[in-house]
Amino acid sequence: MSKSIYVNLPVKDLERSKNFFTELGFSFDPKFTDDKAACLVIGENIFAMLLTEPFFKTFTRKEICDSTKYTEVLIAFDQDSREKVDEMVEKAVKAGGSKYSEPEDHGWMYHHAFADPDGHQWEVMYADESKLPQEA
Repeated sequence: MSKSIYVNLPVKDLERSKNFFTELGFSFDPKFTDDKAACLVIGENIFAMLLTEPFFKTFTRKEICDSTKYTEVLIAFDQDSREKVDEMVEKAVKAGGSKYSEPEDHGWMYHHAFADPDGHQWEVMYADESKLPQEA
């Protein structure tokens, strides 16, 4: 079983991306951050490697997906409350991202989404598993 997860995302402007996620309250691991890549700390063992497009291309033979037009991945993470979900999306919009969808309330789970400046979709959710519908 793995101990950590690293999601690799291509970005057009690394400094813009770093500024965007800093505005949302995230930090970066300086050990894995330089002029080609930045290690975004999402959780205790969860990271997103923001890689400049030329550097990202060194890891794949495929074309990079234009994430402003196509979806290749949805990145989801949780928050401690519905209010924190909405707060995160509001911060994302103010920092240069965009609201991707309207919030959805499923009773036991609430989620909202934003797109970062490169068009990657981030789903933000709060779940209260004690309200999870029980099967009969």
